[in-house]
Amino acid sequence: MALIPIDIINHQYREKIQLKIFGEGDNTLRLFWDARQKALDSANIYRHIWIVYDTDDFPASQIDLVMQLCTEYSTEETEYHAVWSNQCMELWYLLHFGFMHSDIRREEYWPKLTDWLTSIGAGKYLKNRRDMYQILRPYMNFAIANAKKLDALNRGKPPSEAAPGTKIYELVEKLISYLPEK
Repeated sequence: MALIPIDIINHQYREKIQLKIFGEGDNTLRLFWDARQKALDSANIYRHIWIVYDTDDFPASQIDLVMQLCTEYSTEETEYHAVWSNQCMELWYLLHFGFMHSDIRREEYWPKLTDWLTSIGAGKYLKNRRDMYQILRPYMNFAIANAKKLDALNRGKPPSEAAPGTKIYELVEKLISYLPEK
């Protein structure tokens, strides 16, 4: 999923930041444990480790445990971040076009995205579409504001109960100064 242009950031800011992605499509807990193990096995010290996942149909206990593990295993040296989207990453995409606070099934996001993309001349939504970052970049600040509104509505709820909800904006805000405008 093209949340951010990893290759561009890694190339332009080689001395300052390096991003690595692995475990795509894995279950929530395995993502955390695999990321932790990779960090422990690495000669590099990772300051931030971002566990990005959607809730899908995973058990609520697993969804919420990842956030708890991120808190428990964070140290002064390495901070773990749970960046979840309930129910799916496509919520983040939809927030680029408007505020949405109705809890819908993840299958319902795709037609809504197709409607929005078609309305701006960007065609049909397809999962793992590689140009999503370029299409959505002009609306990113709007998406961040919408995600923060959802976050305020969900304050105090665990990720499994915060539907719809997303923390993707936290990662995007951390990286926005590295992101190209086009």
